[in-house]
Amino acid sequence: MKPYLILILLTLFSCAHKASAEAIIVVANTADKSIQLNRQQIRNLFMGGAIPYDLHAIALSPDNETRLIFNTKVIGLTESRIQSFWAQMRFTGRKKEPKEVGSEAELLEYLKNNEGSLGYFGTDVDIPSELTVILTIN
Repeated sequence: MKPYLILILLTLFSCAHKASAEAIIVVANTADKSIQLNRQQIRNLFMGGAIPYDLHAIALSPDNETRLIFNTKVIGLTESRIQSFWAQMRFTGRKKEPKEVGSEAELLEYLKNNEGSLGYFGTDVDIPSELTVILTIN
């Protein structure tokens, strides 16, 4: 009986750890600390749409695990569908895709140095006090 109890506890612990690892925090460098955006507004910003604030999106590189989670939870499209969308937009010249950086460390540094920039992280990143958490998605 005791080995089953230990197995059940280990399974529950690993599920809880995985769920927290897949949470996304959307962060901005903005003077207005009261800005809160919903998921649809953030999706619009990352897909080239307009929002009522002067913010520009910064994305992680396509091979980044956090980007894959962000695409699933916020954008609602696979990476290949997003790449196809941006290929069409580049061809027609209608929208400009978000700037990309290679890692979460580069993204954090970019956000700290560029007011009006907005990006996303997993919950394992310590967010500096000068940045504003816009939305947390579990």
